[in-house]
Amino acid sequence: MTLLKTLAAGFVATTLMAGVVPANAHDDLKIVASFSILGDMVEQVVGDHAKVTTIVGPDADAHVYQPSVADARAVAESDVIFVNGLGFETWSETLISESGTEATVHVATEGVTPVMVDGETDPHAWNSLSNGVIYVRNIADALGKAMPDHADDFNANAEAYIAKLEALDKETRTRLATLPEDRRTVVTAHDAFGYLADAYGLTFLAPVGIDTEAEPSARDLAVLITQLKEQGAAALFVENITSPALVQQISDETGIEIGGRLFSDALSERGGPATSYLAMFEHNLGTLIEALGKKNNS
Repeated sequence: MTLLKTLAAGFVATTLMAGVVPANAHDDLKIVASFSILGDMVEQVVGDHAKVTTIVGPDADAHVYQPSVADARAVAESDVIFVNGLGFETWSETLISESGTEATVHVATEGVTPVMVDGETDPHAWNSLSNGVIYVRNIADALGKAMPDHADDFNANAEAYIAKLEALDKETRTRLATLPEDRRTVVTAHDAFGYLADAYGLTFLAPVGIDTEAEPSARDLAVLITQLKEQGAAALFVENITSPALVQQISDETGIEIGGRLFSDALSERGGPATSYLAMFEHNLGTLIEALGKKNNS
């Protein structure tokens, strides 16, 4: 029996002994989102009509996440589940299937045009604000079907939210358009910004691919360092979900400054600079502009 089956079986036995009724017997809709960025989007649309539980929380790496008993319980009790899709949550299908949940499962990236990185689908689609609009419309549509009496509220919340996303998208394009060509190449810890690169005319390089669980080979790292020494880059950035050690090593060997910290796959903890999707994007934009706008000193 797998760990998730053990967790699910233990939870079912406990709830039966306790006389707990199924989640769909309650009036309140129970919603689960797979990770913090998606959870915030769902909260913006659903408003006060339902509670949203997030599996992978702030500053946590969904690539390497290991579901817990509490996660199995939340999924088993849920009515609606939102996942990113595109291969991002490698653990979600097993967690959902083995929890015994009767919830409807919705893929937030439905309709997104995938970006390919080294022959693999990049799952980090939220790093383009135009894709963020697709997420929000998918969320509103799913919630409207789950709670039709509140569909008008969901659509109104979604449209107000989309207006903010579109305004920030316009600002992002305007501000990044001022950067010269030689200040548009940056390095991050892993390939999480392919959609941002495509949408806003930047080049992102990384020693690790789209999955943080991978380790760069000595040869690949040496090739990247040689490339940076020869061609340069505007700045290096650490990420909130990964160790800064690898980026620091690249900085030490190339002389390229670390320009700050970007939030790639998760929001920040409360009190941090990226506690919502909008705040995350605003922080990342400001960090990029500050570092890339400096005189090249590499």
